[in-house]
Amino acid sequence: MAQTFYQYLMTQRNPNDHGEIATFAQNAFLDLSFPKQISDFDDLSRYLELNAGYLPSMDIFDAVYREYQAHEQTGGEHE
Repeated sequence: MAQTFYQYLMTQRNPNDHGEIATFAQNAFLDLSFPKQISDFDDLSRYLELNAGYLPSMDIFDAVYREYQAHEQTGGEHE
């Protein structure tokens, strides 16, 4: 079963990890307006550029999105 980007991102949450990806995941969790059902790169990118002051660099999103794509292509087996 395919995950949305948000569902994948939530697997990266870790309150003990203060790295960029874990922090992005935590802040997306707290963002009540985050588009949870959207997985399209352009739509997510547009939302984040306009609404996610908590994301210091779009490079973080780009990296997580690449991981998400790899995860989906391997059926969830990619680590």
